[in-house]
Amino acid sequence: MPSMFDASVPVFQKHLEALDGILDKAAAHAEAKKIDPAALLGARLFPDMWALTRQVQGAGDFAKNVSARLADLPVPAYEDTETTFPELKARIAKTLAFLATIKPEQMVGSETKGFTIKAGPNEMTFNGQDYLLGFAMPNFFFHCTTAYNILRHNGLDLSKREYMRRQPGA
Repeated sequence: MPSMFDASVPVFQKHLEALDGILDKAAAHAEAKKIDPAALLGARLFPDMWALTRQVQGAGDFAKNVSARLADLPVPAYEDTETTFPELKARIAKTLAFLATIKPEQMVGSETKGFTIKAGPNEMTFNGQDYLLGFAMPNFFFHCTTAYNILRHNGLDLSKREYMRRQPGA
């Protein structure tokens, strides 16, 4: 079984870096096709779902919040004010910089630590392993995947390789 650190921080980093690359491609697509970037940033898969901007924020929030809690650090608070591709990329960069400060030893023992979090109007209680594997990671991947799908649905030529951040030839 991988450590709590190995199961979280490097996975978050890899997929946030992939999401960052996808945002580059989205910005270039908007420019090439003469599409107002706000149209892509505000795009949704369904009216009751979050728009692309909020999906990117949500992915980053899960990465930083979960990592901070598992490492017993204060959870960084970011305001949700991004309205452009460069601002979303800056938010991802800020999240990646925070993740880079977390050391494996800070998460030792977190698999059995108790966590109570507020999710909407509800409180949820988990041990660390269940929190990471059964709640946080599925939510993180949901937001990454939904961001990818919003852009794919809006005409971006994206592949699974870009989502998985595989290098050419891999």
